[in-house]
Amino acid sequence: MNSNCIGGVLHLRLLLFSTSHRILAAHPKISASRRLSTATMGSRSQLPSPPLAEKVKHEMELFGDVRVDNYYWLRDDSRKNPKVISYLQQENAYTEAMMSGTKKFEDEIYAEIRGRIKEDDISAPLRKGPYYYYSRTLEGKEYVQYCRRPIPNRDAPSSVHDTMPTGPDAPPEHVILDENVKAQEHGFYRIGAFKVSPNHKMVAYAEDTKGDEIYTVYVIDAETQAPIGKPLVGVTSNLEWAGNDALVYITMDEILRPDKAWLHKLGADQSNDSCLYHEKDDMFSLGLEASESEKFLFIASESKITRFVFYLEVSKLEEGLKVLTPRIIGIDTSVSHRGNHFFIQRRSDEFFNSELLACPVDNTSATTVLIPHRASVKIQYIKLFSDHLAVSEREEGLPKITVYHLPEVEEPLINLEGGKSVQFIDPVYSVDLSVSQFSSTILRFSYSSLRMPNSVYDYDMNTGESVLKKIETVLGGFDASNYVTKRKWATASDGTEIPISIVYQKNLVKLDGSDPMLLYGYGSYEICIDPDFEASRLSLLDRGFIFAIAHIRGGGEMGRQWYENGKFLKKKNTFTDFISCAEYLIEQKYCSKEKLCIEGRSAGGLLIGAVLNMRPDLWKAAVAGVPFVDVLTTMLDPTIPLTTSEWEEWGDPRKEEFYFYMKSYSPVDNVKAQNYPDILVTAGLHGKYKDQYNT
Repeated sequence: MNSNCIGGVLHLRLLLFSTSHRILAAHPKISASRRLSTATMGSRSQLPSPPLAEKVKHEMELFGDVRVDNYYWLRDDSRKNPKVISYLQQENAYTEAMMSGTKKFEDEIYAEIRGRIKEDDISAPLRKGPYYYYSRTLEGKEYVQYCRRPIPNRDAPSSVHDTMPTGPDAPPEHVILDENVKAQEHGFYRIGAFKVSPNHKMVAYAEDTKGDEIYTVYVIDAETQAPIGKPLVGVTSNLEWAGNDALVYITMDEILRPDKAWLHKLGADQSNDSCLYHEKDDMFSLGLEASESEKFLFIASESKITRFVFYLEVSKLEEGLKVLTPRIIGIDTSVSHRGNHFFIQRRSDEFFNSELLACPVDNTSATTVLIPHRASVKIQYIKLFSDHLAVSEREEGLPKITVYHLPEVEEPLINLEGGKSVQFIDPVYSVDLSVSQFSSTILRFSYSSLRMPNSVYDYDMNTGESVLKKIETVLGGFDASNYVTKRKWATASDGTEIPISIVYQKNLVKLDGSDPMLLYGYGSYEICIDPDFEASRLSLLDRGFIFAIAHIRGGGEMGRQWYENGKFLKKKNTFTDFISCAEYLIEQKYCSKEKLCIEGRSAGGLLIGAVLNMRPDLWKAAVAGVPFVDVLTTMLDPTIPLTTSEWEEWGDPRKEEFYFYMKSYSPVDNVKAQNYPDILVTAGLHGKYKDQYNT
């Protein structure tokens, strides 16, 4: 098979179009497309026959419109139906047989990717309290160790030049928890939360051994690993310490919606835990955060357009939750704490890119605007310190960090002035604020670009000095200077300019239209697909591929309105934007139709399904990972986890206008007899919901 086919896997024809609830494997209109190129796989007589799903007519009628789904029976919420499992096994076997000719090449690519990974490595140590905390990976091991090491001179103020001592004379390393040991007894293993108690004596961690994102929480002694109390079962990974003697955690209802917040006293039985709040509106789900000061916990109830917050004072748990921001439809708030004030990030239809307010802890209705709303700058989130405020923002599609010095705690908070922006070097990049010490002047952030491996920096908020603390090691002779990153703009059908991030190996590409390209897209939930580094992507770039990201509407790259203009009755902008980006890249000779491959996951898989139906002629091949393609049937079924809250994202098809609009783009409702490109679709048997955040 041609090595220009993304690891040799893109010549697979359409085997199955699926969500985690639906697999449409033998649609009569696409059965003719379910073959591999005989030029690459030998004569047709040598190919195995694809499995054919039984056709069982299932009619669905609404607003006088009748839809027929002959494969509705493949929905199996139990994941145990022998007939469904058997069919999936047949599909997997067929895929293995069809891909057998590329096995050697796949192994070569896998070895190549693995060969770039420094297996014996540690994360950038984070100074917190009397310890440096970090994680370690070991050669030949799949999982991490959670470690810490005492700080020799813990009373010395922190500095960007701090270095954790190692070697025989350094304080000894202590492994708090080894995932490799824990995972030995399970086919699947994941730790979703690892929380150290404020006094550093205990750790609470959430463990998933099935892959269904339903966790068990264990509390252990940080030194001896001895269990403390009984585990908490059937919970989410969203938990926080409430002082050193209690935990707050979240549980879910029967459709896996986070709906209850609980207070657990260490040593008590879970059945005796007190429910702090029960959100009964199935449009809303609960979230939980601790303030950077560790003095408050915030429990938020949120839908897609509304978020309101309660606070719990850690030193006064007996007082329970108190309202901080009221429930007002269309108002979205997030909160933090420092000194005598709560800091409130507030978004509304009027202030769509958010404003930042402050209010006294003892008078939460007396708000003061610290950072006013700006139409061109979106506030993403904030990090508070004892003397500083760091704000993550977006402007012109790029993330930025702005740091403000705060007045003394006793002084009034009136406004913020003199914010300093951190400078970055690449034209397109990704940057995120990391966990930092509240009491320090050091801001930690992670930076990467399409050519620059992930790098952890400590930034002195007083002096503006940045010091690199850790850069991802890429083995195999990687040299960032061999790669070029660019940002271009495509013009959409309505005149909107759509940003595109591009990277390629400068010594290999010709930029004459003959280069192969992989174009990635998402475009939903206001999620930003920022251009970051993936070592595995080098296997494409070093074979002459160009990689690009289309930052289409429905995402959040260009601010809140960018998202609003790609949802509800404007959702098709997401798809036409992607097509416009592809046409621009072809016009500018970055690729051709014959060399253009596309990829998207989850809601990005919806994008892929839609553009395949709309413009099948434009693509050579497509990869759709766990794609959300049965939009209309899914959104009409409130028993599917989180469907009700999704009505604020996609629209409620129980209303006629939304029904017919969604039907007009829903991928499985628009498959027709036409020449589709090569498609690979992957799906998972287990999945809590439509995996919208898995991008």
